[in-house]
Amino acid sequence: MKLIIGNKAYSSWSMRGWLALKQSGLSFEEVTVPLYDEKWEQRREGNEFAASSGKVPVLWDGDTVVWDSLAIIDWLADKVGSERFWPKDESARGMARSMAAEMHSSFPNLRRDLPMNVRKVFPGQSLSQEVGNELSRILEIWAQARARYGGENPFLFGTFCAADIMYAPVCARLVTYSIKLPPFAQGYVQAILAHSWVREWIEAAQEEPWTIERFEVAPV
Repeated sequence: MKLIIGNKAYSSWSMRGWLALKQSGLSFEEVTVPLYDEKWEQRREGNEFAASSGKVPVLWDGDTVVWDSLAIIDWLADKVGSERFWPKDESARGMARSMAAEMHSSFPNLRRDLPMNVRKVFPGQSLSQEVGNELSRILEIWAQARARYGGENPFLFGTFCAADIMYAPVCARLVTYSIKLPPFAQGYVQAILAHSWVREWIEAAQEEPWTIERFEVAPV
C-alpha cells in the first residue's frame, strides 16, 4: 500500500487518511507531496493523482486507488474488519458513523477561518457567529457520544475509533487557535493529542521544511 499525503503541518484530510492506515495495522509506504509549491500543479497532473483530481490523500492498494479520507476508512475496514474502526455496539456504531459523515460534509466556516497548522498556537480571539455555531454543534455531538458511550475511557466511544480519526484535526485546530472549551471537551482534546499516532504526526510536522505563508499568520 502507498498513501500520498500533503504537508503534515497543514493537511487535515491527509491526517485522517494517515491515522486510518495506522489504525488498520497494515504496513504502507508514505509519500508526502508539498502542497502549493512551484511543482504542485505539475504533480497533480500525474497518473497517481488522476482519480482524485489532484486532491490528497490518495491510497494505492496494488492496482486499486481509493481517495477521500472517509472512503479510505471504509476500504481499510473492509480489509481488516469493521471492529477495528467502529464500535461493536450497534447503537454506538450508528452514532459514530453519523458523526464521521457529519464531519466529512459539514463545518465549512471552521475549515475556512481556522485552517490547520499543528506548528502554531495563536492567541485566542473572537470567532464569527458562523464558526461559533459550528463549534457549538461539534461540542454538542461530542458531549452526546461521551455521555452515552465514552464510559471511563477518554475517547468519544470509549476506545479510539474512526470517529476520533475524523475529529482529530479539529482537536488540533482548537489548540492552534486557543479556543476555550468546557472541561469534558478539553479532556477529550488532550486525550487525542496525547495519542501516540497523533503525537507522531505532529512531531513529524515540526521537521518539515515547507511553509505556506497564509497559514502562518492568525486569521483577522
